[in-house]
Amino acid sequence: MSEMLEKILSEENIRLAQKKVYSNKGASGIDGVTTQELEEYMKENWNSIKEQIRERKYKPQPVLRVEIPKPNGGVRKLGIPTVIDRVIEQAIVQVLTPIFDPMFSENSYGFRPNRRCEQAIVKLLEYFNDGYVWIVDIDLEKFFDNVPQDKLMSYVGRVIHDGDTESLIRKYLKAGVMNKGIYEATDIGTPQGGNLSPLLSNIMLNELDKELESRGQRFTRYADDVVIVLKSKAAATRVMYSITRWIERKLGLKVNATKTKITPPSKLKYLGFGFWKDKTEWKARPHESSVEKFKRKLKQLCKRSWSIDLTYRIKKINEVTRGWINYFKIGSMKQRLKSIDEHLRTMIRVIIWKQWKVPKKRLWGLLKLGVPEWIAHKVANWGNHYQFVAQKSVIKRAVSKEILTKRGLVSIYDYYLKVAHI
Repeated sequence: MSEMLEKILSEENIRLAQKKVYSNKGASGIDGVTTQELEEYMKENWNSIKEQIRERKYKPQPVLRVEIPKPNGGVRKLGIPTVIDRVIEQAIVQVLTPIFDPMFSENSYGFRPNRRCEQAIVKLLEYFNDGYVWIVDIDLEKFFDNVPQDKLMSYVGRVIHDGDTESLIRKYLKAGVMNKGIYEATDIGTPQGGNLSPLLSNIMLNELDKELESRGQRFTRYADDVVIVLKSKAAATRVMYSITRWIERKLGLKVNATKTKITPPSKLKYLGFGFWKDKTEWKARPHESSVEKFKRKLKQLCKRSWSIDLTYRIKKINEVTRGWINYFKIGSMKQRLKSIDEHLRTMIRVIIWKQWKVPKKRLWGLLKLGVPEWIAHKVANWGNHYQFVAQKSVIKRAVSKEILTKRGLVSIYDYYLKVAHI
């Protein structure tokens, strides 16, 4: 057996992979084994699975097809491997990443160690501010579903030269999917959702990066999101047609002709960001659709009909807030977040008013929050006009920002000021 496969199957590498899969949580695959059951499953089965892999007899189980609705219609197809297959895929990734990553382009930012979305946006802004303001926005049609496996494996093979490891990777590509209980073969594509897919997508699209670099083009790529920037519309048009032909001929991928377009920065949506220009320079901010999605999440967590304890709601709201702002923190959005922050507190006041239910309880709550008795008696009888009540100054003062902060609520605006690059 090859040295590379031994490294993949080594005790330390598998232990690290198991730890990573466990920490990522995630749903069960078709066998129903959960991440909580993974350790026990490994104890019982790993030795025999390892021998099967060494003898090239191991057969990965099909991935479970899950369809995630997209905000603009349609679905994103994800494939969920079993937890044991996630461990093996992760073990492969841990050994191959140090080999492949140094070969990848400086302009590639997705799914790579010490690289993140923020860097791609900063680089793009540099280009815009240097005058490269005509963008070729390339849309690779259902990229993960359409990757030609033989071509992909030839790119893997010419670097690692290891038959055992190549055979194992190919088995994962050929594992198939279970879609609503029916098995479907996978003769093309790499299932989006597996631990191997991000690395394999970078190996495939590194060919595109090298082609663009050889042409002297400025670009950024995050997984299959590719934008090329040029100084004139005419140059952008030429590049769009020539690179589309190259992608389809050389990589065997499909370019979506209706979604691939030439656009100025102000019309671009890239990695959830939109772009705008002040008097002197181009800047980034969350795209309007990203802001609306964030607001919808907060609204969902503040549903009046959801009979959930306020402490739990606040915990979930804080998770959403921190995650969203940490992602978009380089964006300019002070005033926008101030308004969302205020509206969030109004929604929470509505929840509190509803939870108090009856005048007697409302009177008790208002008095406890320091509202003068004569005002509290009057307000307690305002009834269930939730929005009306929540926006009255007496309630705003009683259930103030400071009170909600003591209850644990993270202020969206304050958190942004704390972490943002402003």
